[in-house]
Amino acid sequence: MTVELLQARSFAAAEGYGDRKTSIRAMERVDLPAVARLFNKVFRQRHRGTGDDLIRYLEAVFFGSPHYAPEHGSIVHENSDGRIDSAILSVPMEFTVNGRRTVARLLCAFMVDGRAGAAGAARLARTVRAARQEMCFSDSSSPVSADHCTAGGGIILPIQSLEWRRAFRPLAAAALLAGRKMPLLASRPVIGALGWVDRVLRRWRPSLKAEFAAGCSTEASSLDAFFECAAPMLERFSVRPNWSKREFDWLASVASLNRSLGTLQCGIVRSDDGRAIGAFLFFGKAKRAAHVLNILCEAGRELDVTTAMFRSIDKDGYAVAAGMGQPFLMNAISRQRWLSFRHRGYFCMVTRHADLKEAALANDIYIGGLASESWSRLLTDF
Repeated sequence: MTVELLQARSFAAAEGYGDRKTSIRAMERVDLPAVARLFNKVFRQRHRGTGDDLIRYLEAVFFGSPHYAPEHGSIVHENSDGRIDSAILSVPMEFTVNGRRTVARLLCAFMVDGRAGAAGAARLARTVRAARQEMCFSDSSSPVSADHCTAGGGIILPIQSLEWRRAFRPLAAAALLAGRKMPLLASRPVIGALGWVDRVLRRWRPSLKAEFAAGCSTEASSLDAFFECAAPMLERFSVRPNWSKREFDWLASVASLNRSLGTLQCGIVRSDDGRAIGAFLFFGKAKRAAHVLNILCEAGRELDVTTAMFRSIDKDGYAVAAGMGQPFLMNAISRQRWLSFRHRGYFCMVTRHADLKEAALANDIYIGGLASESWSRLLTDF
């Protein structure tokens, strides 16, 4: 999905925007039908009316956050006829940056109604000023958006721009990947038939099976258990999501709406003495794909936790696991056999704070998964 960087509404007001002359303002609930139509036209090439499901989803995601406020939300541009011809959608999320709390914006979609919306889009783009941003980020930017980011003083996080894929049942995994363009290949009969061949391959090539994690065990657990692990395991990072229980529960609830990726699940990795040393959060679709959102662990236990995670996912019968690259996990994950990487979209960030920028460039940051757009139905549905 093409995305851009969003400037705070307060900064737009400081530039003289937000009045009737320029027609840039915060998105309101009454705008949702028009924004839904624009979304369908831009990203789905549909010019017909929108269903209530999309409108309800837009309201839940872009107005439901515990940190929502008009100055932290999405913005739209109205033309002289009062019609919305461009918009930038964003979700507020709270982060800790070197001990201070800040409301960051996850930037989800920059929508422009062709040539008719070009002038409005240009005005929205001009609201981007790195010197005035607290923290804005996008994990699925296009090359054009990435160029705008760096030109405006932003940065690109190269590792988080990658997706890793670990195949356990390679023929089924290949069919699922090809099924994005040819749905028949990802159908249940085809995946079932390829599963029989994969069984033979796994006997012939034992390296397809995930290794056993000595001294560790994995157990399925609740989302509450993942939340309990999160705070102490995130403290090693200077920049990290500051998940309150209320915000985490809201993120988990909207993520759980993405049924196309499967069921949102949690695994806890324990050492032999029963102590939790890691946790992972993922979408699982039985016998198909596991989409890993977040992996947390104690410092120094990265290899143990990732090895145990892959073993657990393999034992549960998934054909493939995939997730966002994280610098602190790259050494551990790269030791897996049958692993590949692909560019998933530029991870861009804009901030006026030098310490935040330095921490991000030094990989002293935890971001992604629930603290990104990976869970959104806008990437997979409608």
